[in-house]
Amino acid sequence: MNIFVTGASGFVGSAFVKHAAGRHAITAMSRSEASDAKIRAVGAEPVRSSLDDVAAPNLAGAEAVVHCAAHVEDWGPWRDYWRFNVEGTKRMLAAAKEAGVRRFVHIGTEAALLHGQDLHGADETYPLALDSPFPYSRTKAFAEKAVREANAPGFETIVIRPRFVWGPGDQTILPAIREMAARGQFAWIGGGRNRTSTTYIGNLSYAIELALTKGRSGEAYFVLDGAPVEFRDFLTRMAKATGIVLPDREIPGWLARAIGYAGETAWRTLPLKGRPPLTRFAANIMSRDCILIDAKARREMGYAPPYTVEQGLSALSAEARVIG
Repeated sequence: MNIFVTGASGFVGSAFVKHAAGRHAITAMSRSEASDAKIRAVGAEPVRSSLDDVAAPNLAGAEAVVHCAAHVEDWGPWRDYWRFNVEGTKRMLAAAKEAGVRRFVHIGTEAALLHGQDLHGADETYPLALDSPFPYSRTKAFAEKAVREANAPGFETIVIRPRFVWGPGDQTILPAIREMAARGQFAWIGGGRNRTSTTYIGNLSYAIELALTKGRSGEAYFVLDGAPVEFRDFLTRMAKATGIVLPDREIPGWLARAIGYAGETAWRTLPLKGRPPLTRFAANIMSRDCILIDAKARREMGYAPPYTVEQGLSALSAEARVIG
């Protein structure tokens, strides 16, 4: 199959390209020469374009699109989130449909359901948080809504929703944890006793490839590792696999969320540089239960995670040894 991928120099996109390159012909959106090199290194051919200007000719010959690119920061101007996550996704949909693409696979997120609450046993019937106070959550919710509404005969759209994506190549979670630990800023919010579902990057790549041909169009699917885990135990195991030592310091969840709110207010009203030390979104993500159900993907897509958590942790350790 000929596949066009966005976000191929990022964590999820590059992992999928590596996973699928031997079986599919893959082209990928690239905004620079540096991105060209990264994309070629993982097995795809770069096509110079961006979410701001992508057009049908950039997708010439593509039978499917895998849309991984997104603005994933937890702090920044609302306009940036809307521009990339919503307007960029709509532009990709329009270009793909005009180019004759038959299947559009959108990488969603459980964050599209969040407005600060715990999730216990949530499945795909849980409503999108179109009114979320978190810009990432709200704009990913609107992006998913656009993708599902674009589904039509001859142009099938499908949403894959991972939770807490982890594994080799991670550019977000472990780098942030390493930096906080090195600066003495790390603390377990709420003791880290909240429970969460997880998605290993190898399991996500497998699910994305399934979605190229399986699953009902116009639908969303959670894809997970299996049973939920305690956040503190799981993050400790991840950190240990990569040589990071995490302290035992704790902070109550309510206090962390209050600090996040106060920090964001100060940074928005005062001429402060950089970013708040803690955001509301980060405080909530690290302190709330997020227990999801992926029975729909298993039933309708034949999804069965090929990697165990232990195999994922071993892969993290191996990567850490190579990096040194």
